[in-house]
Amino acid sequence: MSTKIMTALFIIANVGYQDREYLVPKELFETAGIQVTTAAKKKGICQGSMGSTAKALALTDIIETQFDIIILIGGPGSASYQKDALVHNLAHHQIENKKILAAICLAPTILAYAGVLKGKKATVWNLDSRQHKILTDHGATFTNETVTTDGKIVTANGPMAAETFATTILKILGKK
Repeated sequence: MSTKIMTALFIIANVGYQDREYLVPKELFETAGIQVTTAAKKKGICQGSMGSTAKALALTDIIETQFDIIILIGGPGSASYQKDALVHNLAHHQIENKKILAAICLAPTILAYAGVLKGKKATVWNLDSRQHKILTDHGATFTNETVTTDGKIVTANGPMAAETFATTILKILGKK
């Protein structure tokens, strides 16, 4: 009898992903036995906003059906995905297949632009007092919480929420 290994796709920016939001959940997921794949617009070495690096596959090489969880990592570079059709399609596919879709920091704005937060509760990094408007303009209810869960969608508000964000997802998966 084989046990299916859970898989997670972390989507990061080629330049300017938020290091803590990527590294903390990645480590917690791997410790929990979840296989992590990292992808970005272009294949290669990606640069975090705080100096770390990560090796990523190209998003165009990703087959969404193989992932139990898709996580969009924030940071200044994540804005490059706000209007990205491929990422929007991945988000819709995840929702249609009743799988976990998560975003942290600025990345919940990507989900808002994709249209998957309409009628959902969500949070986002909002220290500039502007990001919440992107969520509400696209039909979401902004909670201003550290981490918000609405069905299979998990959102978090920034780097300090990285551990709580990851453990919330692990609890949904029955891994915590």
